Amino acid sequence: MEAATIVLAVGTVRGWRSALSGTALALAVLCALVLVLGPALTQVPERALQLAVGLLLLLFGMRWLRKAILRGAGILALHDEDAIFRSETANLRLARATARWGVDPIATVTAFKSVLLEGVEVAFIVIAVAAGGAGLLPAAASGAAVAGVLVVALAIMVHRPLARVPENTLKFAVGVLISAFGVFWTGEGLGIAWPGQDLSLWVLIVGRRAAGLAGVRIAGAVAARATVRVEAR
Repeated sequence: MEAATIVLAVGTVRGWRSALSGTALALAVLCALVLVLGPALTQVPERALQLAVGLLLLLFGMRWLRKAILRGAGILALHDEDAIFRSETANLRLARATARWGVDPIATVTAFKSVLLEGVEVAFIVIAVAAGGAGLLPAAASGAAVAGVLVVALAIMVHRPLARVPENTLKFAVGVLISAFGVFWTGEGLGIAWPGQDLSLWVLIVGRRAAGLAGVRIAGAVAARATVRVEAR
């Protein structure tokens, strides 16, 4: 979401050619990363691969879920896409324009950096999902690509930051799903026989969702008590 906002700011202030050039370069690097590392995972023993992939997904999933819980509880501030957009446009207007071959280097690098930094995490998730079985790489990569294109296209069409999109809710849901898959594949790598096999994934998803919602309430209550104590002093 933040990358789409920055690309929109670059396109609005410095021109869409530079913004889209930087975005295309970043996507090319991410695709190369997936294409190189994805097939290489087929050489790793299945159990070791399941354990490594499970831990990787668990790490990313819990990171997203933790931030979503803290934002839902009001401990961390929600992303303000309008503020990010205003900040980026102000910085870009101050930067000196030095266009070469019809492309502004500063604008191109800004778009490239924002898309690449947010995309690396997605690329590793795609690689991890693709490692779950033969033929999953095209499907996982296509799903990530479609999602990315839709977000950027929507931002360009409305020509404003996607401030009304419930970003924290989406990150909470993604964190629940990814961490549930992480627990499942970590168990597979450790030789755990899950009851009902793949059906146990639904139990893990429901359980992690319930735990996440409980975490929001507990964290919110703790934060409220801390605020009351500070005010009482």
